[in-house]
Amino acid sequence: MNKITVKDGTEIYYKDWGTGQPLVFHHGWPLSSDDWDAQMIFFLNQGFRVIAFDRRGHGRSSQTAIGHDMDTYASDVAELVKALDLKNAVHIGHSTGGGEVIRYVAKYGQGRVAKAVLVSAVTPIMVKNENNPDGVPMSVFDEIRVNTATNRQQFFQDFTIPFYGYNREGAKKSQGIMDNWWRQGMMGAIKAHYDCIKAFSETDFTEDLKSVDVPVLVMHGEDDQIVPIATTGVKAAELLKNGKLISYPGFPHGMPTTEAATINADLLAFIKA
Repeated sequence: MNKITVKDGTEIYYKDWGTGQPLVFHHGWPLSSDDWDAQMIFFLNQGFRVIAFDRRGHGRSSQTAIGHDMDTYASDVAELVKALDLKNAVHIGHSTGGGEVIRYVAKYGQGRVAKAVLVSAVTPIMVKNENNPDGVPMSVFDEIRVNTATNRQQFFQDFTIPFYGYNREGAKKSQGIMDNWWRQGMMGAIKAHYDCIKAFSETDFTEDLKSVDVPVLVMHGEDDQIVPIATTGVKAAELLKNGKLISYPGFPHGMPTTEAATINADLLAFIKA
């Protein structure tokens, strides 16, 4: 298995396929690099070098008790990028991974990053507070915390329903997609998943978004029940110097999987533009 060991001893698992311009995929909570299957195979066949990794505590990376915060996540990415000597890369992040992307690009991306993509991302900030009165109430995240800590096995099964919009009229449920989400989630560590809830809900990416100069594509489903577009995707695009928003009527949070053909085509057009 391909792994690097970062400065605190944590092992980060990654996949690195193909040659050409590197595309780096950052997964969402509580998943793994496997969540990018539909993109990895598509872009490999388009002639790109595709890289995806498991965030610390997730998937096949070390189940460390420490470092489950955005600054450490971004630092881990920087170490992976340096180890693989990636230049002219496009960093693509889904959900929590979108926050990780913008923090990495803002802090470490100078001279190495060509473009970035935020897919159904948690940026600029999710939680409701004085500066974000339209955000998601803390009680919602507290409930996710309780369920993750005490009922993770069943909660992760139930969570797939709104994640993929399978509770909407006319939705075609895929048991395989739901089972694969659960499989990825249960591979990770309960401590990492618990701590990451704070990281994805309370981290403020406003200054990161404002500071990034490279082109950034924001892709968000208008029927995202996990990360509501009005307080995230729309606001993130407004904060970027060189940002573009594509919103998708009816698309759910997990649209890279359920709507892969559309997402891949729009990603390809942005990368090649």
